[in-house]
Amino acid sequence: MQAPKPEKKAAFYWKRMLNYQGVVQQIPFFLFLALLAVIYIYNGHRADKTERAISKTTRELKELQFEYKTVKGDVLFRSKQSELVKAVEPLGLKELTVAPSVLVDSVGGGGD
Repeated sequence: MQAPKPEKKAAFYWKRMLNYQGVVQQIPFFLFLALLAVIYIYNGHRADKTERAISKTTRELKELQFEYKTVKGDVLFRSKQSELVKAVEPLGLKELTVAPSVLVDSVGGGGD
């Protein structure tokens, strides 16, 4: 009797692995591979969703920074003395042209 050739050994191995019992024995491994595929796909979708949320938050942050700078500039402009005078003029208020006078209590009670 001759020893089987390596080609016949390989063919015999594949036939043994691909029969019904061999496939049934490999089901846990196939399920594991399917689980890994599902996890991989989920991870990709989650990364895309996170990236979109980060870019949306970045855009909102830039808009709020622009709004802050605009409002701050407007407040600084309106708080200048010349702008305050213009703003209160319709109310009948006018800027003092003389120094304020100090009122002194003539009764002399002073303090508390």
